[in-house]
This record gives sequence, structure tokens and C-alpha cells, in this order.
Amino acid sequence: MTGPAVVLVGPPGSGKTTVGALLAERLGLGLRDTDADVAAVAGKPIPEIFLEDGEPHFRVLEAEAVRRAVAEHDGVLALGGGAVLTPATRALLTGLPVVFLDVALAEAVRRVGLDVPRPLLTINPRQRWRALMDERRPWYTEVARAVVQTAERTPDEVATAVLDALEHHPA
Repeated sequence: MTGPAVVLVGPPGSGKTTVGALLAERLGLGLRDTDADVAAVAGKPIPEIFLEDGEPHFRVLEAEAVRRAVAEHDGVLALGGGAVLTPATRALLTGLPVVFLDVALAEAVRRVGLDVPRPLLTINPRQRWRALMDERRPWYTEVARAVVQTAERTPDEVATAVLDALEHHPA
């Protein structure tokens, strides 16, 4: 086992799960989403974890989910938007084929919508998203082997750009 074939990082609304599913299909591999792993382990949706247990508890669960996924999964791996905040997670990603899906604020808001439960975006979603990106962009960039802009691209076009980026930036 050499680890995941592709690891996708980026903010909420960047298309990690959607593009991840397309990549998995194209590569004939499985897709694993660490947010889904966290919800399964906790036995409740992520917004409930934030509300009932707090963000610090969620981050502990998330770091463990990433650790397990990197060790066990050889397909496409989509990380939660804040996974890169944890130094141990960033260290785990060193040397892996990580791609940062970069998305503009307006497009992220359109994709995420305001009716989808995103625990960190509940109050003033546009301002909060911008603040999250200001905080996280250096971490996304640090762990990424390649950055793919998603603006004005369909999920299929983004998946193609991810594969092209990894081909041009091999380990």
C-alpha cells in the first residue's frame, strides 16, 4: 500500500466530493471522504458534532479519520475543508499526490448554497468563508503538489485538470 492515488483539499464548495467521485470513476478506484468517516464514527452528522461536542472534538475525530484513510485507502481521498489546520495532518500529506481545488468566493457560495448545513458557515456565510480561506490558503498551498482553479469549469473539466496537474507534477 502506497497511500491514496489522489488527495483533494480545499474549502467548502470547491467540489472535493463531486470531483473526487469523477476521479475515482475514471481511475477505477474507490472514493473515501473523511467527513463521511467522521460522521460514521461519531454516529451523527458533522453539524451535530460541532453543536454538541464542539469544534476541538471534531478536529480530533477528523485528524484520526485522515490518519486512518491515508494508511488504509489507495483510491481517491477527499479531505474535509479544515483538515489542513492540524499540523499532524499536514505532515501526513507530505509526499502524497495532493491537489488543492481553489474556488472563488462567489462560486463557492453558489455551490454551497445557504440551505446546506455547514457548521462554520452558519452566520454571515460570505464573510466567514472569506475568513476561512484567508486562514487556510497557506496550508492548502503548503500541502498541495498542484493547485487547480475550479472557476468556470464543470466538475468533469476540473477532474481532467487534476489528472493533468498530477501528470505534470509527479512525486
